[in-house]
Amino acid sequence: MPRRKDEPVRLTRIYTRGGDRGETSLGDGSRVPKLDCRIASFGTVDELNSQIGLALAAGPPAEVRAALERVQNELFDVGADISVPYGVGDGRLRVEQASVDELERLCDRFNAELPEPRSFDAATAKTREEDVAELVPCGPDLDRHVRAVRAYLDAGFTHVALVQVGGDEQDEFLRFAERELLPALRAR
Repeated sequence: MPRRKDEPVRLTRIYTRGGDRGETSLGDGSRVPKLDCRIASFGTVDELNSQIGLALAAGPPAEVRAALERVQNELFDVGADISVPYGVGDGRLRVEQASVDELERLCDRFNAELPEPRSFDAATAKTREEDVAELVPCGPDLDRHVRAVRAYLDAGFTHVALVQVGGDEQDEFLRFAERELLPALRAR
């Protein structure tokens, strides 16, 4: 019997040993490979939910807290929705258009308070290069790049985008990634 929207999810066991052969079960009991895009989607939704949890732990203003708590709760429903293949009239809770509309309304409300740059270039005019360099690995320091990428791999990410932003240095960066970064990641 599906749970009510106001009823919490109860986990009685968190291991099954059913995935030891490279497959896992969806919410309806059907089996899929662990590399199935649906499984990757769980991880993405969970990672977003954990980031919202960090934002909540930082003590945002009450209005922001209420919006984040709502979005976090909706993400649990998104995860449940992803976990069960869609069946018309299956009686399961599903993300509905009203939830999407409410999220868009929240985005519009909070975006209205932001300055309105006329372009991405105008928005980046307030971003200093040293601020970006502090948060994102930049330059030739191989160990810094490896540490940054390894953190995502260790967290279970199966896809990591390597991008050189700005200038005409994309080809040079991709050569660096191929010659140095990827071999270093494989070695660790």
